Amino acid sequence: MFENEVVFSIARHAAWAPGVTTREGWAAWADEPWPLAPGDEPKVAAMPAMLRRRAGLLGRMALEVAYEVAGQDLAIPTVFCSRHGEVSRSVDLLRDLARGEPLSPTAFGLAVHNASAGLFSIARADRANHVALAAGSATLEHAVIEACGQLADGAPMVLLVACDMPLPDPFAPFEDCDEQPFAFAWAMVPAGESALRLSWHAHAGKPVHRMPGGLEVLRFQLGGGASLVREVQGRRWTWRRDAA
Repeated sequence: MFENEVVFSIARHAAWAPGVTTREGWAAWADEPWPLAPGDEPKVAAMPAMLRRRAGLLGRMALEVAYEVAGQDLAIPTVFCSRHGEVSRSVDLLRDLARGEPLSPTAFGLAVHNASAGLFSIARADRANHVALAAGSATLEHAVIEACGQLADGAPMVLLVACDMPLPDPFAPFEDCDEQPFAFAWAMVPAGESALRLSWHAHAGKPVHRMPGGLEVLRFQLGGGASLVREVQGRRWTWRRDAA
């Protein structure tokens, strides 16, 4: 393993987007992607209704895949990552503030970046460590590095959950890729057979990616390609798949 490289395997995985909810559907999408658009919401049937009602579409997508991958296992450290998070809730709060209306403490609590991670841990009464992060267009890569750090510290498994949504109207002009709604989760374990490798080094190239970074990597993970190169935020990120 190189100095700027992490290696891991995926024990279990799941993905959800409006209109793409099965493994067969995701296999077809990975083979020939089509634009994903907001639509149906996942049921998140495993979560108590009182908590489930608090989550919006972004949170429900994240929670749906988190429950599917985690199952009944507890004490799994989790890394939730989203480039934009619950920015729509934040915009609603700012509009209320501009109108001089009182702000809802509940709405504020659900607008923070670790809202979905908090709901997940509360619903499961799980005291395991959880992290929520955002790192621009390389959010997923940084989340994988964080999860691999926890594996290196001795965690036998880390649950990684990635999710994002299109930006709300005030921020839509600033989109630098074709933002789409999606969520996926990986149960990451120390490298074994069919491991994935992520390496990186400085690179001054201009980003040319139109698909959100998380979806690009998800397509690579689901497909049969040997490698994926992403040049964003002054780095060249290289994903490789070890032969089984």
